[in-house]
Amino acid sequence: MSFKIGKIEVGLDKPLFLMAGPCVIESENICLHIAERLVQISESTGAGIVFKASFDKANRSSISSFRGPGLAEGMRILAKVRAKAGLPVMTDVHEPAQAVEVAETVDCLQVPAFLCRQTDLLCACAETGRPISVKKGQFLSPAEMGNVVDKIRACKNDKVILTERGTFFGYNRLVNDMTGIPVMQQFGCPVVFDATHSTQQPGGLGSASGGRREMAPLLARAAVAAGANGLFLEVHPEPEKALSDAASMLPLDWLEDLVRACCRIFEITYGYRKS
Repeated sequence: MSFKIGKIEVGLDKPLFLMAGPCVIESENICLHIAERLVQISESTGAGIVFKASFDKANRSSISSFRGPGLAEGMRILAKVRAKAGLPVMTDVHEPAQAVEVAETVDCLQVPAFLCRQTDLLCACAETGRPISVKKGQFLSPAEMGNVVDKIRACKNDKVILTERGTFFGYNRLVNDMTGIPVMQQFGCPVVFDATHSTQQPGGLGSASGGRREMAPLLARAAVAAGANGLFLEVHPEPEKALSDAASMLPLDWLEDLVRACCRIFEITYGYRKS
């Protein structure tokens, strides 16, 4: 089973692809700057890239944390990124009522990890006909994601991507079990590995999450070697100044070398070379 996100073909037997961008839409200028660099990286590495940014981060640790520009302004900015950069775009959907309006602008809907079992949300996203990327909840085993896939398919949508982002291990710690990648691929879905959120230390700073961004490249390479079909990487030109997930986002300058290395690993893992 394969399908397209914009012009990017994804599937169990398709080339490595990326979902990348800032955690949250901070401004139009930052999004366009990142998107422009992503286009260059896609052209130089051959990897298809989907631009990702959230219009609202509804699950921030603190009530005072920056959440984003909201639905209307967020869709305007994502539409501009799509038009100017030529990249497909994706964003989070938190409520069923948002799905139809978001789907008019974006190429892929993302269901956040904490909401991955919400049947009404999954079905609302499925009924738009858009591809759906569902993040595995930190509280679920890989095998349990089969129920999530079943819900979406019951709503007549087979365009499903599952994203691994770590599993809770005690307090303020996530661990990654790479054997979960082939387990979730058995459901017939391409599996993406979220290398940046997997370095998070949820709530580790009290009113915000900590993280170890320096470990993300290691995890990304390991996931591709384990057979991941794609990577999810949050990036920012100045991560320490980012308004969300500052501790785990990668510097934008790190991305090209990492993508190039992961493409080589992918070729070895799958014996696949893009013509």
